[in-house]
Amino acid sequence: MEPKITGSILPVLEMVLDPGDKIVAETGQLSWMTDSIEMHTTTATGGAKGIWGAVTRAFGGGGLFMTEYTAPRFRGMVAFAAKLPGAIIRLDLNQGRGYYVHRHGFLCGTPGIEVSVGFQRTLGAGIFGGNGFVLQKLSGPASAWVELGGEVVTYELPAGAMIKVHPGHVGMFEDTVSFDVTLMKGFRNMLFGGDGLFLAQLTGPGKVWLQTLTVPNLAHALTPYISSGGASESVGTAAGAAITGTVAGAVLNGFFGRDDET
Repeated sequence: MEPKITGSILPVLEMVLDPGDKIVAETGQLSWMTDSIEMHTTTATGGAKGIWGAVTRAFGGGGLFMTEYTAPRFRGMVAFAAKLPGAIIRLDLNQGRGYYVHRHGFLCGTPGIEVSVGFQRTLGAGIFGGNGFVLQKLSGPASAWVELGGEVVTYELPAGAMIKVHPGHVGMFEDTVSFDVTLMKGFRNMLFGGDGLFLAQLTGPGKVWLQTLTVPNLAHALTPYISSGGASESVGTAAGAAITGTVAGAVLNGFFGRDDET
């Protein structure tokens, strides 16, 4: 098996498989593959033990089904492209060690990968956290590849060290890091600050990966251009002007062309 990450802003993960190799990915992640690759979609993979295991995995942002990719007879390649500008990171998991990843971060993994819902350790996280606090847990003796949005900033937190993060910017962290939810301080900050009511509180020891680009922030930045109809109107105006100019040009060219011939 030969993994290769190509590109920088919108990277793609190419997995070259030899006969007998296998990788597991979420459904819908495939970008392209060679003809020698075969796919098998099932619930009985990714560490799921029965249908309930697949259901709990779906709560973590995955799906009921996962897809296995193999090269049964000839060498082949399967590729997974990033859905947002960002980075693709490889994780080498050991037995007894895991990672918590944002709910849509898992791309693919080798056999032995276990993908499950990462419900948080405190009641507050489960009740008040919302979707931003529902994480996938990756574990098992395997390698995994994870997609994070924007630039990636890493911190190695010593024991007892704490960092407070807007939930959308939590990309991934080691399972030795303690995760909790804390209320935004200050009444006016909560009501008028525009940063939400809650922050993720990460306490070491362990490594933390933070992502600069979040889907809600990207959607918010694009809203003025897609919700008011202004973009559609400007496109329609430009198209109309182009058609009018083409017709006028054809008429004038035809007119002067006849003059030249006479």
